[in-house]
Amino acid sequence: MAETVSVSPKFQVVIPKAVRESMGLAPGQRLHVFRHENRIELIPVEPLKKLRGFVRGIDTSVPRDEDRV
Repeated sequence: MAETVSVSPKFQVVIPKAVRESMGLAPGQRLHVFRHENRIELIPVEPLKKLRGFVRGIDTSVPRDEDRV
């Protein structure tokens, strides 16, 4: 989905409604802003409590040398 936005004189942009709704963004939500080569990326800040348990069930077994057990 490609949308076009304009930069205001105060360097503000409006995230298009379709993008806001599809990502579940809310007013006042914080976003990380990254510059990657010639583009700007906005990534929602997730509270640590929300991330708790997100790797539950991951396989943590690691092959080890016998002398390192």
